[in-house]
Amino acid sequence: MEHRIVVLGAGYTGALAAGRLAKRLHHEDVAITLVNPEPDFVERVRLHQIAAGQDLRPRPFDEMFAGTGVEVKLAKVTAVDVDRKAVAVTAANGPEELEYDTLVYALGSGWNDGGVPGAAEHADEISSRPGALRLRDRLAALDAGRPVVVVGGGLTGLEAATEIAEARPDLDVALAAHGALGDWLSEKGRTHLRKVVDGLGITVHEHTAVNGVEADRVTTADGRTIPAAVTVWTTGFAVHPIAGATTLELADHGRIVVDSTMRSVSHPDVYAVGDAAMAIGPGDKPLRMSCASGVPMTWQAADALAARLTGTKVPHASIRYAQQCISLGRKEGLIQFVTADDRAVDRALTGRLAARYKELICKGAAWGVAHPTVGMPSRRRRVVRQETQETGSRARTQATA
Repeated sequence: MEHRIVVLGAGYTGALAAGRLAKRLHHEDVAITLVNPEPDFVERVRLHQIAAGQDLRPRPFDEMFAGTGVEVKLAKVTAVDVDRKAVAVTAANGPEELEYDTLVYALGSGWNDGGVPGAAEHADEISSRPGALRLRDRLAALDAGRPVVVVGGGLTGLEAATEIAEARPDLDVALAAHGALGDWLSEKGRTHLRKVVDGLGITVHEHTAVNGVEADRVTTADGRTIPAAVTVWTTGFAVHPIAGATTLELADHGRIVVDSTMRSVSHPDVYAVGDAAMAIGPGDKPLRMSCASGVPMTWQAADALAARLTGTKVPHASIRYAQQCISLGRKEGLIQFVTADDRAVDRALTGRLAARYKELICKGAAWGVAHPTVGMPSRRRRVVRQETQETGSRARTQATA
């Protein structure tokens, strides 16, 4: 009998997990099913480029996973029963149920309107491809001189504002930041960011909390009104709500609590990776929601799961940060080097070289997902099926053949 591994979500983390497990385990011993509602891979770190009118190369999953042994199932996840070890999905032919032996939960996150009045009704988001495409259409329909306000001064907000301003210099682009512009960056990073933003003609509203969104404006906590024909909301992310309806142990905001191998602390047959997981990094700080966290989390989870299934030593790799990569349009960039626990240091790379560096990072991440079995070892580890008791529940484990 095959060990059934179901991976939920095919973003960076889910697709990487499925491909890495296919590299580690013998195809005769495991059945890997990757569940995703869309047929091709979405480069989420480039969605601001789509919104600004650029086209990206399609990456169909049926091509990416051809010959790997991974079954790609186009379906929407509607529920997870971690006690029965079953996933409810809705596919083209209607509702189905998928049973699993091990679940990899990689449903990620979406935009978070923060409960601000009018944000859900009037603001646009770029945390999903449909959202980016809607924003693209709205921006394309704007006449010259119309105001666009990006709310949120984090990485997503900076990339969105600069990309839009560069692509549409005829628009009046503004950025509303809760704190000072780039206040987490080094002095060199802040100086360069200010130079680029000023050069693009972006108006920055610092120390500005937006507490209301209307069709043609945003209002601030201090009583001001900022005109906005289009409002782009980038103040943070919210995890997918499916986990909240399960018996999994969750942290604040619905993230699944995991150990150092990304294994659920309450259900050992569930692994969670990416934005869906609450994992602790250097300095006992939670890893932030980002591709920079999600990719090494996925490597750790897939390698640990493969080791446990084959009876080999479970690796424990420390997840450390090295840099924050920020695109500031197509011609400018900022690479802020950081400590292991993600605090800015004095060193930063700026300008066109930083833009090329960021582009290489994006291309490398997409290439790794699109080529999941490149470098596949000639002999995968075999799985021998045994039945054991683990943490009070019946679980299938494996030993090296």
